[in-house]
Formats: sequence, C-alpha cells, structure tokens
Amino acid sequence: MTTIEPFLVVIASIFLFAGFIKGVIGLGLPTVSVSLLAVAMPPGRALAIVIVPAIVTNIWQTFVGPYLRDIVRRLWPLMIGTAAGIWLNAGALSGPNARYGTIVLGMLLVIYAITGLTKFSFRVAPRNEKWVGGIAGLITGVISASSGVQVIPSVPFMQAIGMEKDELVQALGVFFTTATVALAFNLTTAGLLTAATALPGAVAMAASFTGMFIGQAVRDRMQPDVFRRWFLISMILLGLYLAASALVRIHG
Repeated sequence: MTTIEPFLVVIASIFLFAGFIKGVIGLGLPTVSVSLLAVAMPPGRALAIVIVPAIVTNIWQTFVGPYLRDIVRRLWPLMIGTAAGIWLNAGALSGPNARYGTIVLGMLLVIYAITGLTKFSFRVAPRNEKWVGGIAGLITGVISASSGVQVIPSVPFMQAIGMEKDELVQALGVFFTTATVALAFNLTTAGLLTAATALPGAVAMAASFTGMFIGQAVRDRMQPDVFRRWFLISMILLGLYLAASALVRIHG
C-alpha cells in the first residue's frame, strides 16, 4: 500500500459525508469539506481539492429546476459583488496572512451555525434587492477569498428576499457556481490549483456525487429540521476546534 492511499480514503470519506449534507439540505459541500480537511492542512490547500467537485456539483444543481432566468435576474448584483470581493482579496490564502485563514474559517463556522440555530432572519424589500445584494456579495467575496466559506452573508440574503424552497435550492447552485469559479482563478494564480490536486479532486468528485444522491434519496424520509440542528451543533464544535488549534500553533 502506498502512502497516498490512506489520504485518498480520507478524502473519499469526507466528501461522501459533505455530499450527503448537500443532498439533504441543498448546501454545505465546500463548507463541510474545507472545514474537515482544514483539521490536517491549510485552508488554501483544502480549497484546491474542494474546488473542482464544488463547481461540478453546483453546475448540476444549477440546472435542476425551472427558475434559472428569474434567479439570474434577481441575483446578478450578488454574484457580481461576490466575484469582485474575491478578486479584491486575491492572495489571502497564500500571502503572509494565510496562517490566520483557519482561525477565520473556525469563527465563520461558529457564526454561521449560531445564526442557523437561532433562525435569525430578516426581510429585504423588492425595491432594495439589487443594492443590498451587491453589498452582501462584496462581503461574501472578501470572506470567501480568505476562508473558502461562501455562505455568509449570501445565504441569509437569499432567504431574506423570499425565495421558495425549490427556487432557493436552485439559486444556491447558481450562486455557488459563480463563487467557486471566481475562487478557482484565485487559486490558479496563487499556484495552489495544480496537477497534484487532480487525483484527490477526482476522488472527491466521485464521492461527492455518491453522497448527494444518497442525501437526496433520504431527504423525504427524515426530519430535515432535526438533522439540520445536529449538523449546525457539530459545525460549532468543529469551528471552535479549528480556531483554537490554529491559535495554539501560531502562538505556541
């Protein structure tokens, strides 16, 4: 057995789980996989493995539903703002401050999970969708470029404009496709997305799709609220662990 095989088994296990999460609740593949991989590697390297499966699974999610035209019409400021924010913060995962990326990731996981558990929500009036979406996108892009997390504040914004369940799931696919493609350019420029990530990426993609199909198959047979609650609690614990362990490494 070669030294790379156990690593690929770990990759497959993580992405099978992350794909399952995405299949059940419609999001979470990059967030879960980057977070779990960040236990053993810097977020930049983790994101380089995640990026191709994330793009492919999100493209698939983009075209599952009849709402694409309406989604683009409503979310183009959010998507453009996100791409701009990622571009403005290019180098965050490979520059001198990259060592703080795991701390940022951990803190964002805790914030994301707490807002989900408290069911924090707000409403955005239709007349304000465009400018609020642009600002939310810019903030999301800056955060994403330094941590790989694309759900804050983009997902609360999409919920705030009143998208129905099926439209929201498709909208998440459209938005995350845009964000991950923009991140891929950053990673390529930084030299993090290379041929060395091809094999782990292929394993990750196969496991992601397997997990997604399993998750979709059991979505209607389980209590999504109960599942989501325990998922968010586990994200809090993981976020605290990532932030604390990174602080120990930096200051230890």
